[in-house]
Amino acid sequence: MAEKIVNGIVGCFGTLATIPFMKELIVFLISLCPILELRGGLLAASLLHMNPIVSYIICIIGNIIPIPFILWFITKILDKMRSSKHKKIRGIALWLDKKVDKHKSQIEKFGYLGLVLFVGIPLPGTGAWTGCLIASVLGLNKKNSFLAALLGVFVASIIMMILSFGIISKII
Repeated sequence: MAEKIVNGIVGCFGTLATIPFMKELIVFLISLCPILELRGGLLAASLLHMNPIVSYIICIIGNIIPIPFILWFITKILDKMRSSKHKKIRGIALWLDKKVDKHKSQIEKFGYLGLVLFVGIPLPGTGAWTGCLIASVLGLNKKNSFLAALLGVFVASIIMMILSFGIISKII
């Protein structure tokens, strides 16, 4: 699913990719987005034939920037959304609550190591956004959660670099 979204985004902005630094901006913005995050950014960078090291740095920065904001503010935002008069906004909050409930046992069971693994293993529904959302809802220490999410982002970045840029096939 993420690959289709990334292909669509890259396709939409394909003609703009000739503008200086536009490829980097596209990859950065994808890395900021929930669901796609660093995984999508590195896939996009590969599709745009960017330098792997430059892509890696851009994607890590893009994926890390939202983490403190999620950890410190998401519970307040969710509380406001749950009490909103607008049905769609309450629906989004309900959807996020279900997402948290679905994955929170993984983090509760293993604590911060669970958070590192949840963020670091690039599977659908995992990543820094969801991991930090769960950590916030569980009331985990924000500084420790930030460090765990950061470590998870680095783990995910290594895995995705290998997959996105075909480093394994180049070594073998």
